[in-house]
Amino acid sequence: MKWQAALAGALASAVVGFLASSIAAPSVALAEIRIVGDPGGEVSSYIRKFETVRASGEHIVIDGPCLSACTLLTGIVPRDHVCVTQRAVLGFHAASYYDDASRELVPTREGSALVMRFYPPQIRAWIGHHGGLTPRLIRLHGHELTALYHPCQ
Repeated sequence: MKWQAALAGALASAVVGFLASSIAAPSVALAEIRIVGDPGGEVSSYIRKFETVRASGEHIVIDGPCLSACTLLTGIVPRDHVCVTQRAVLGFHAASYYDDASRELVPTREGSALVMRFYPPQIRAWIGHHGGLTPRLIRLHGHELTALYHPCQ
């Protein structure tokens, strides 16, 4: 009977220890955001979105096209919280607004200058080396992209 009491006591102690460690130090996995095809959009909404991501500590996996305002993540989310897959593409172009009268997108120098201020120096240098922000989309991918952001594991 002594061994049964000792076993019961040891078992109870192990269960209590396990429960205490589970409550005291829960295992929390940070969420990950996967970008597989984001065409961009209104700049201020992307700024707010990526500032929220930065504050949360979430990680971003770029796994496809991240175009236009989506690329603002490069200047907002810490670089060590971003990884890229082989399918990742960052696409940059001049900022523009929709003109109701002409029903066309009109490039804006002021908007492009504002967007450029958000990009980190390496991205600004890459854009400058490729002709700057113009209405034409320029794409950063492959080895040039993995030189700036680590590949996803």
